[in-house]
Order: sequence, then structure tokens, then C-alpha cells
Amino acid sequence: MELLRKWLGHPEDIYHLLRFKMGGYRAVMPRMDPDSLGLGLRTCYRYLNQTSRSFAAVIQALDGELRHAVCIFYLVLRALDTIEDDMTISLDVKVPMLIEFHSYLYQPEWKYMESKEKHRQVLEDFPTISMEFRNLAKVYQDVISDICHKMGVGMAEFLEKKVDSQSEWDRYCHYVAGLVGIGLSRLFSASELEDPIVGQDTELANSMGLFLQKTNIIRDYLEDQLEGREFWPREVWSRYTKKLSDLTKPENIDMAVQCLNELITNALRHVPDVLTYLSRLKNQSVFNFCAIPQVMAIATLAACYNNKQVFRGVVKIRKGQAVTLMMDATNMQSVKAIMYQYVEEIYQKIPSTDPSSNKTQQIIASIRAMSLPSGPMASRHHYSPIYLSCAMLLAALSWQYLSTISKATEEYVQAGEN
Repeated sequence: MELLRKWLGHPEDIYHLLRFKMGGYRAVMPRMDPDSLGLGLRTCYRYLNQTSRSFAAVIQALDGELRHAVCIFYLVLRALDTIEDDMTISLDVKVPMLIEFHSYLYQPEWKYMESKEKHRQVLEDFPTISMEFRNLAKVYQDVISDICHKMGVGMAEFLEKKVDSQSEWDRYCHYVAGLVGIGLSRLFSASELEDPIVGQDTELANSMGLFLQKTNIIRDYLEDQLEGREFWPREVWSRYTKKLSDLTKPENIDMAVQCLNELITNALRHVPDVLTYLSRLKNQSVFNFCAIPQVMAIATLAACYNNKQVFRGVVKIRKGQAVTLMMDATNMQSVKAIMYQYVEEIYQKIPSTDPSSNKTQQIIASIRAMSLPSGPMASRHHYSPIYLSCAMLLAALSWQYLSTISKATEEYVQAGEN
């Protein structure tokens, strides 16, 4: 009955979950025909599906040859990330590997068989990935190799270095996510599906990656603490506690939430750049690919803002909410309305006593100015009484069915978990 109460509390989720399950997801993530691919590419897409259920779906929805370029780009960076994450590799071995990893793309036989990581298959069968990399057009190869080189150097820099200042936080996020945004943008332009400016404006592309990465770091505070990782910048958390781990203590919860709110305010600074970037996109598949993670991120930040649960467990958006965002975020007007909705939600939760309240209000004002909704999307969640009554009746009749399809849709709505 808990599931029934959840659906009744958000009847709009029912409509979108049913619409999604009954084929609506094909509009945003159409399936690719694997039989049309050669053996090497089929293997690469199998690895893609094994290593990232969330990204696999949106990558395979991209148009034309861009789809293969982004698939290979993802697998190359996944292999690089697997080396960085593998704590069984000594630093004297790992650092040179990270720095030189881009060169392995041109060594047909290179592979690494000593990893103990979950996704080690991308290292053990790297010859297949590197072969398909070399089969790409040179313009794609150049982008992937360049980003791989820069990311490897950045990863090596932060292996034994904690994030102290906010500028170092930006630098770390640039290496692990901003460079991905820059690389993807260059691939979009190289494919000619997007204008050259998309790949040339690295500042906006970097902000796309930073917004997603900072959201993940903020949301995953407790998980990272339990695994011995620290990504929150010392410059911020040291104003609230002597040790980052102390934010989990009940007696520190008020200070912890203030620290959380300050970091969310920092992340919100990237939203204007996100909106500008998305407004330049012309290709529908590229727009969906870029917009869906960004609206998931703003919804996640709204759920985390001023929320003590960040320090006690996991904060996630509802599956029905995620599906709604995926179905809606297919044009710029809708994305602006979504952004407006969630920054308003944050605004309503700003405590007057919060040290960051003025900054939070200022950045929300700038986002409002860019995302003032117009037209039918201005009231996304104003449903008629008849609709609500029907939805509630449908929930009462079909909540067991919905519990089944909720599991079936999970592979499509792993919002930002990878």
C-alpha cells in the first residue's frame, strides 16, 4: 500500500509512467538495430550496456555516425576511469598509465589484465575498443585522443591531492566532467549536426559538465564518506566543522545543512550557462541527449536543498518524476519551464537564517530571468479535477501493475547514477 500512497500523492507520475511504458520512451530513446553493426561495434555496444544503463540508452538514440563516436568516447573514458578507480594498482604504475593512456588508442595489442575493478572488461578487451576508435573518422579520433590525454593528466594530478579551495573544486570537476562536456560538444560540431560554435565555446560546454558533476558530488556525500572518499571543498566545509565526516553527527545537522545549501548555491551558478548552451542546439537527438541529464540534475538539487536526509541516507527523485522529466525535456520552452519550476521550489525552501540565503536568491533571480515560462508549459503541473479524479481511480485499480512496470522502466531512469 505504500506504493499506492506514493502514486496518489503524485497522480501525474501515473500518466507519464504508463505513457513511457506503452512506447513513449521510443520518442526520446529509440532502440538501435544491433544486426546492422559489425562484430566489433556490437561488442562495444554490449560493453556500453553493461557499464552504464543510463548513458547507454541516450547514446544509442543519437543520430548517424555521431552515435558510434560517442559510444567509443564513453568506453575509452570508462577504461581510463577504471584504472583511476582501481586501488590495487600502485601509484608508480598508475600515474604513467593515466598520463600515457591516450597513446594506447593507437597500439592495437595494448590491454590490461590485472585490474580487479567491476568494469575491467573494457581494459581486458581494449583492443576491440581501440580498433573501433581507429575506424572512426580522423576528426572524431582527434577529439577523443585529446580529451583522453587531458583527462588522464588531470586524474594523475588529483590522485594524492584533496580538493581544498572552490577553484580546485572547479578544476577537479573540469578534469572529470567538464572535459567530457567539451569533448562531446566538439563531437557534435564535428558531425555537422550542430554549428561550430557549440564545439568552440568551451566555457559553456565546461559548465554543462560541472553542473552534473557537482550535483553528483553533493548528492553522494554519505556514500562517499562510507567509502573513504572526500570531494566537498575544504574551503567551504571547514567553515562549518573541523572534519568533513563530522557533518553526519546529529549535533552538527544544522551546520551540515548550511554547508549543503552553500554548495548547492555554488552549483546553481552554472544553470545560466546550461540554458545558453541548450538554446544553441538544433538536432533533436543531441538536444535530448544533453537536456535530460540537466533537468534531472536541477530536480536532484531541489530535492537535496535544505534536506537533512543527505546526511542520513540517499536522496533520489522519484522514478515517475524522472520519467516525466524525460518525456517533457524535448524542447527549449519545456526545459526553461522545468528549470523555473525547480528553482522556485528551492526558493521557497530558503531559510532566512541561512548564511548563503542572499547568494542563493541572487542566482535564482538570474535563472528566473532566463527561464520565465510562456505558453502551455508555464503550468506543467496544474491538472484539472477531472484528470486528478481519473488518475486517482486509475491508481487504485492498477497500483500492483504499476509496481511491475516501475521495475521494468528502471534501466531508463537511472538518473545520473553513472
